Amino acid sequence: MKKYNVAIIGYGWVATAHIQAINATPHAQVVAVYSSRPQDNAALSARHGGTIEAYTDLAAMLKRKDIHAVSVCSYPSQHAAHIIAAAKAGKHIILEKPITLSLADAKAAAAAVKKAGVKTCVCFECRFSSQFQATKSVIDAGLLGAIHYGEVDYYHGIGPWYGQFRWNTGKANGGSSLLSAGCHAMDALLLCMGGEVEAVTSYATRSENKTFAQYEYATTTVTILKFSGGRIGKVASVIDCLQPYYFHTHLVGSEGSLLDNKFHSARLNGLNKHAWSSLSMKMLDSGDVSDHPYQSQFEAFFAALERGEDMPLTNLTESMKSHRAVIAADMSVELGREVKMKEVR
Repeated sequence: MKKYNVAIIGYGWVATAHIQAINATPHAQVVAVYSSRPQDNAALSARHGGTIEAYTDLAAMLKRKDIHAVSVCSYPSQHAAHIIAAAKAGKHIILEKPITLSLADAKAAAAAVKKAGVKTCVCFECRFSSQFQATKSVIDAGLLGAIHYGEVDYYHGIGPWYGQFRWNTGKANGGSSLLSAGCHAMDALLLCMGGEVEAVTSYATRSENKTFAQYEYATTTVTILKFSGGRIGKVASVIDCLQPYYFHTHLVGSEGSLLDNKFHSARLNGLNKHAWSSLSMKMLDSGDVSDHPYQSQFEAFFAALERGEDMPLTNLTESMKSHRAVIAADMSVELGREVKMKEVR
């Protein structure tokens, strides 16, 4: 397998986690970093290993023929422009969430990617976590039967103690509770439920705690989703809570239920129906980007590149389904009504 050279666009907190994960794969190495703030080549190389060249001119970096892919870690408001520039330069793209802050920008970025024929990897990395790989295995094995209700909720207080807070409070880059962070829960619900989302209804509120007062948008939302076949789901995105990080998952099917790392199934003889059975898996219990399963996701991306195939699970086309559901939920809050998915095509 060839060694892919990767450039980073935007050198902030999440970029350091991307660099560590990329360099930890056997398939790729970071060789360049673009930042609006001047960086020192020697310092970057010493911090991250290898030889890294720093740029303050994005076009100059993208002209390098030896760079095969870029990782877009810039502010969300810059994502569309950076995706389009990278696609036009013929670079494969790793993209930190959210895809963009608007549907129009997401569609423009997707069009550029399609025209260029480059491959993509969107950082809905929870799909590659132990928790959701095990959860999906339980579903695929039929232990829950046909799922008719599911809820996945994101509880993570993003205050001054968290790196993202610095720019996350403004609507210009934070966007909404779902766009800034809760989109992981939306994506996980769609993974578990399958099928198509037909309509969403969302409501919003916010904490009165002064810690979260500078947020320019509602920091708690709850979204009800109507799926094909009459199934329903719920996603809460709560980034103004004062509690430990919690990625709540509850799936209810015709043959059993799953609650976080516990399950019960009528398809397994001898189980005590009055008690949960436990699943051995690493839970998503931290918002620290260094704990995210980036390495597993990036290894799958580079392996797909080697095969000339689209990234499984989190290519841009697949991830746009979750992004559209997030956009629809935010539209529902703004309009005060149900939003049908055909409105965000």
